[in-house]
Amino acid sequence: MGSQNFPNKILIVRLGAIGDVIHTLPALAALRRAMPAAHLAWAVERGGAAKLLQGNPYLDELIELDLRGWRKNWKAAETRTAIHASLGRLRGAKFDLALDFQGLLKSAAVAWLARIPRRVGFAKDVLRESASRWLTTEHVSADDRDHVIKKNLRLVEHLGCDVEGEFEFPIRLEHDDEQFAAEQLQQNNGALAILNPGGGWPTKLWHTSEFAAIADRLWQAFGIRSAITYGPGELTLAQLVVGQSKTGAAFPLASTLKQFLALARRAKLFLGGDTGPMHLAAAARTPIVALFGPTSARRNGPFAKDDLVVERFDLDCRTDCYRRYCSHTSCMKLPVEQVWQAVTERLRIGKQELPVLSANL
Repeated sequence: MGSQNFPNKILIVRLGAIGDVIHTLPALAALRRAMPAAHLAWAVERGGAAKLLQGNPYLDELIELDLRGWRKNWKAAETRTAIHASLGRLRGAKFDLALDFQGLLKSAAVAWLARIPRRVGFAKDVLRESASRWLTTEHVSADDRDHVIKKNLRLVEHLGCDVEGEFEFPIRLEHDDEQFAAEQLQQNNGALAILNPGGGWPTKLWHTSEFAAIADRLWQAFGIRSAITYGPGELTLAQLVVGQSKTGAAFPLASTLKQFLALARRAKLFLGGDTGPMHLAAAARTPIVALFGPTSARRNGPFAKDDLVVERFDLDCRTDCYRRYCSHTSCMKLPVEQVWQAVTERLRIGKQELPVLSANL
């Protein structure tokens, strides 16, 4: 498809969550490279993921929808007024084309209710909710076993965009975000690891005592202090890690998403599970050791060739698991020694030039 046939106004629909938005950013970048003059808008749920998109250099418009609030108070008159206003805004924009990266009924409905004539989504076999295909006009095949970033790029490749090259993650950071990261490094002698014990799902959690053991070893072996990061409702996890550390080299750290990204760009290492922070660290090109259990590292994991994943291959129940709750959670019973070996290997691969302070671990 030649560039002269590109649509003028495009609506990206990826409502959340944080990881989903991050995994769609390379598709946005490819769109902008191919269509420098096009009007690009993004419909997203109000909240954390939306904050990542605010001020995005590749977007002309950010449309924040309060879908959760509408569902909670759908009978209220003010809710109906807000819904009508949002739909009116979407319809009034007269978009030529919508790209549904989410594959849900609610995401497809956004473009359909906005009366966008051309609505591109995924083929039935890779949709999260297959009924959503009835609300799209074009269906693109993709390999759902491959990384989700590559899956998302298939939608813009369908439009004729060049999707080759390294993944690009356009996120605008402010001076205050960079200052936050600089202060953290200054307070910790310029060497900091990020350990993120949260996981959203109980089945994604590695034990806090094991995170604490890694924090102790990072300090004893390399003189690296560990920032124990946490999201909403995860402060207790972070405090447990700090309390179980024996060296005092771990501390809890609260941050905004953009502050986290600024810090991750300067961190020596990220250790954590399949979460928004891990995906942010991947976007920041932080050296990563990822811990995977019920989800697929091939689909959701870090993508840099040097990053490492620790996971179990001896469990048949891991195949297509994706369970948020489990009676045994065997997949996250990962030995500390195995994780530590991955950590030391990743630091060596990254040529961090770290002095070995002690071999007595």
